[in-house]
Amino acid sequence: MSASSRPARLFGTDGVRGVAGEFLSAELALGLCREAAAAAASGRVGAEAERAGGQRPGGRPQVLVIRDTRESGEMLQAAAAAGISEAGADALLGGVLPTPAAPLLMRRYGLDLGVVISASHNPYYDNGIKFFGADGFKLSDELEDEIESALRAEGGALAEEGGAPGAGGGRSGPDGHPEIGAVRVLHGTEEDYLRELETRFKGLDLSGLDVALDCANGATYRVAPEIFRRLGAKVTVMADTPDGRNINAGCGSTHLQTLTERLVDGGHHVGFAFDGDGDRVLAVDGAGQVVDGDELMALIALHMRHSGRLGDGGVAVTVMTNYGFHAAMREAEVPVATTSVGDRYVLQELRARGWLLGGEQSGHIVDLSFNSSGDGVACALLALEALGDRPLSDRGAMEKLPQRLVNVRVRDREALAQAAAVQEAVRAEDRSLEGRGRVLVRPSGTEPLVRVMVEAPSDEEAEAVCERLVALVERELG
Repeated sequence: MSASSRPARLFGTDGVRGVAGEFLSAELALGLCREAAAAAASGRVGAEAERAGGQRPGGRPQVLVIRDTRESGEMLQAAAAAGISEAGADALLGGVLPTPAAPLLMRRYGLDLGVVISASHNPYYDNGIKFFGADGFKLSDELEDEIESALRAEGGALAEEGGAPGAGGGRSGPDGHPEIGAVRVLHGTEEDYLRELETRFKGLDLSGLDVALDCANGATYRVAPEIFRRLGAKVTVMADTPDGRNINAGCGSTHLQTLTERLVDGGHHVGFAFDGDGDRVLAVDGAGQVVDGDELMALIALHMRHSGRLGDGGVAVTVMTNYGFHAAMREAEVPVATTSVGDRYVLQELRARGWLLGGEQSGHIVDLSFNSSGDGVACALLALEALGDRPLSDRGAMEKLPQRLVNVRVRDREALAQAAAVQEAVRAEDRSLEGRGRVLVRPSGTEPLVRVMVEAPSDEEAEAVCERLVALVERELG
């Protein structure tokens, strides 16, 4: 990749992601994993984990590698394993598993680093790499920058033109020669993840519940149906035949039409749709109404408050969370903290405040009392635990305000901050909705777009306010 086409920062808000075989090459995957494993060997990745099996083999760091069902996954897994081994660490191949399995398995085995190969809800031709430290949390921005800097300095995939070839990042053995780590298949990982879920939800009896699951032809295609069956539910499964290219293709949490139609046709009490790597979930009630992450979070927050599991803590959400959620939490006297869009910012807020629950409208919900990552399967089960004997259609946790969201293409998204006419109009519209709704106008983080969002008590008012602001943004910035 030339310097001119290189992104300003390799790592995005959720690891490194791009078209597999082009941007995300085997060379890049090898280099990233080599440098991350070298950082783990130096003790810079997360807190020291409790060791589950005594001394590591040869004192080498132990690194878990899991992936989703994309056709590029095996190629990138092989490259990741090679990089880990070159760094003098052992690569433990856990196979196809949801992203949230990584921190749970790392805790179970006392591992030093986790590598997840997935592009989440993206199409099959994309893939990504994200890292978890020994503490079960994703790596900090600072450590990601260290990994990227080391990779650039050593040449190879990110070298400047004319740079030196990759120098390797391995440790030296007793004889002075590089120490090469082992590559091993880690057996039983799927059962271990299921056992974690069973232990957490051992009191949840789903007997008599008819559930439809859309597994997005992704990483949940075996584990999600299995845990629901073990807890007693009657399960109908959709999108559970991955072929490497059909992940997220017209299915999963970003394409709910088929699941919604299945619920409208009758016969199922509830439906859940996961994304490709299983860290998100959205629901559909028995009447075919979509229940998004805000509503699931409200339901779970009230349940955790009433059961004493929230303690004195609150809920961390993003700026996109519906105004109705805030109103419901005020009434229930549950504190709410608001962050920028992105699950890493939600996690940062939770850790800073010592709270347990947070998430996004997209269905990425974190319960730190169970896992340090969003876990779509666990969230679905937690929602059913919160409902008890009630159907999802009687959830009643919040009244969702009508929302309008329009993406306006602009010449320069950064110019929004200096557009005085737009800023004044936003303040005026927001004042007019004070106590009843809200206005949010913000630049996209990745595209030349300005996102205009309005929430109001009625569809008509939300539409009218949104139209006025969109017209102004187009006139001033388009």
